[in-house]
Amino acid sequence: MLLMGLDVGTTGVKAAVFDESGNLLGDGFEEYDVVCQKPGWAEQDAERVFQAACRVMGAASSRSGGDIAAIGLSVQGDAVIAVDENFRPVAPVQLGMDYRCAGEAEAFAREFGEKWLFDKTGMRPHPLNSLCKVRNFVFQSPEVNRRAARYMTYSDYMLSRLGAEEPVIDYTMATRTMGVDLKTLDWDDALLAAAGVDKARLSKPGPSGMCVGHLSPAQAAAIGISPRAMLVTGGHDQPCAAVGAGVVRPDLALDSHGTAEVVSTAFDAPNTSEVMYESGFPCYAHAVKGMYFTFSLNHTAGILYRWFVENFCGPDAPIAREQGTRLYEYVLAQSKDAPSPVIALPYWSGKCTPDWNLSAKGLMVGMTMSTTRYDEARAIVEALCFDLRENIEALTRSGVKIEALRAVGGGARSPIGLQMKADVTGLPVHTLKIREAACLGAALLAGVAAGAFSSAAEAAGVVRLDATYEPRPAMKALYDDRYSLYRRLYDANRALMAEL
Repeated sequence: MLLMGLDVGTTGVKAAVFDESGNLLGDGFEEYDVVCQKPGWAEQDAERVFQAACRVMGAASSRSGGDIAAIGLSVQGDAVIAVDENFRPVAPVQLGMDYRCAGEAEAFAREFGEKWLFDKTGMRPHPLNSLCKVRNFVFQSPEVNRRAARYMTYSDYMLSRLGAEEPVIDYTMATRTMGVDLKTLDWDDALLAAAGVDKARLSKPGPSGMCVGHLSPAQAAAIGISPRAMLVTGGHDQPCAAVGAGVVRPDLALDSHGTAEVVSTAFDAPNTSEVMYESGFPCYAHAVKGMYFTFSLNHTAGILYRWFVENFCGPDAPIAREQGTRLYEYVLAQSKDAPSPVIALPYWSGKCTPDWNLSAKGLMVGMTMSTTRYDEARAIVEALCFDLRENIEALTRSGVKIEALRAVGGGARSPIGLQMKADVTGLPVHTLKIREAACLGAALLAGVAAGAFSSAAEAAGVVRLDATYEPRPAMKALYDDRYSLYRRLYDANRALMAEL
């Protein structure tokens, strides 16, 4: 049985075909634009995204060489698409990173209270919340609202365009909107009323891994996939990636280290504790039935290290090319396997979880005339590991249990960086045979609907680990001391940062 995972990201879409054992048989990828017409705006053409998705699905299917039994979706979070009766967009998408609806978030906070909203929905009021974006369309764009038959996320939009029998939004995406009651997993009437929208204009929430129809004959012909292919609810990209990484039990966490760094984990019951609330950790449905999900966030992870290497390590590029080594890894390899003599605070774009200090700034302390760019590069990577540890400690205080990390993204390509993470956190760090965890997770959920697996937890059993990095006790002790200095450095400079 061949299973397809479709991952609709913010800047590109990827499709990948796997067999029941999780082997990759074919894939396709295409990029598209994010348009920022005004400060705080971030828009996209949903039709362009849909057509790109169809092309990469066709490419992946063709390269796999077989009939696709089922298609599952992994999608970017929080975007809102206004569509007509035929599911055609009537306005540009408001992406998750579009913050024009800050006023709507403040209005929800005033009307209901931030803690009440968090206890009810697992989400604090914030401009990224989909319900805030719906309210913005309703009250700030009356012409769009008049033409809009429905408001959708990429989850229900893509499935409806491909041929779903009725509009269905999976629980992971629905519970991210701030419009769904965590206990009932259904829309909350009072919150919808405050947004000026009723259930008839929203999709019906349903579980991940559920068949919602088959590929329409027209789309099947256009894409080159059999109309027998089942359309299956997947989820938000983080829970899908968690399934694709085998994070389907409470003691594991997924470390997704790319431009940003996201650490996500699962638990058995809704957790809206005070620590979760104060730390800014969301609580929403996992793609695994009966489980819930959260994540930490650092906006400046891989992008910070890339900024440093590209601006200060140019002389190393020819040497790295000559040796056939990635520049980023070559630079790290020039430092000693020991804590850097420099300590950095990696907050070039503010600090996210667990304290959301957006006035935080980047800092390097300890430089002397003998400091090298390699010392500074290592200090940046160590600082990212310290931020990771701080978030894991906050998750632990909230009652979340983490005993091991599974690494994906660009950061998972760095053996030196992975060993640092193990040494700093004291946790084993595993890499995966299949790097496209979100696509694999979506495909495995498709396999649940198609009968290849009885559950998402069973499906995740096909996930295969690659390398393991164990914490080294001696290095862990050294990094414990450096971590203490890092925390003291941040606390001592917090007030000064706010003045810069």
